[in-house]
Amino acid sequence: MTVLRVAAAAYPISFFQTWAEYEAKLAAWVARAASGGARLLVFPEYAALELISLLPADLHHDILGMRPALQAFLPDFLALHARLAREHGVGIVAGSYPVAHGGGFVNRAYVFGPDGEHAWQDKLLMTRFEAEEWDIVPGEGVRVFELDGLRFGVAICYDSEFPGLARQIAEAGAELLVVPSFTGSRRGYTRVRVGSMARALEGQVYALHAPLLADAAWSYAVEDAVGQSALYAPADDGLPEDGVVAQGEWNAEGWLVHDLDFALTRHVRAQGHVLNWRDRVAAQERPGAAELVRLGEGVRG
Repeated sequence: MTVLRVAAAAYPISFFQTWAEYEAKLAAWVARAASGGARLLVFPEYAALELISLLPADLHHDILGMRPALQAFLPDFLALHARLAREHGVGIVAGSYPVAHGGGFVNRAYVFGPDGEHAWQDKLLMTRFEAEEWDIVPGEGVRVFELDGLRFGVAICYDSEFPGLARQIAEAGAELLVVPSFTGSRRGYTRVRVGSMARALEGQVYALHAPLLADAAWSYAVEDAVGQSALYAPADDGLPEDGVVAQGEWNAEGWLVHDLDFALTRHVRAQGHVLNWRDRVAAQERPGAAELVRLGEGVRG
């Protein structure tokens, strides 16, 4: 298979009174993307944090206390996503969740197959808020997931701003990088957007960006979130000149559904105007250690 229809959610945080309200919202979102023919559905980073609304009110702003309390919802969260993946026969990258692990809490994106089975990718690099205020710890390692014979990896928000993680994913055969994000300002969103576009350029792969949207003063953890869904590619033969294959409107909720033609990126890797993927090793090895040259001190031959 060389074509995969994907869907990236610009997903808004809601306040719920009951679990049934959350279940109904998620079921409607999955059904809408699946009815459009999408095979892989991607929700944003920390989309699961709308479940904070179901915790006691005194925990809504308690960013340390909410972490263990949220674990009570995790089994039902996993069961719901597994059921929806099976019912619609789709792959789902769920909104990431602060999961108790190894004595701390990691930022974990669960990935479900059409059979309902799941694995996960943990965030590896923490933002200052995660590390300094929320005490979320890094996970370990990267995984590559296969759907319909095509491989993809997940770089959660800040992880997309570093080339090493994406390179390992691409070297394991991934041709798509999925980037779920939660950014509280346009500057933050731009950093993830630029990072995702750079990873698409370096690896000559697609990058799919799914942002969280929020105006939720009821919880410090998800107060503000902005962005727009987008699909990026290397700017080369047969692909858009600006590297943007498709994008939604700014802060407009909904699905961005698009077909990825991997024949295009494979052609670019083999015969593009530039061959970033081929030249990655040389680009790393040739510079060597930087030499300091002090200007203005005179150079004598």
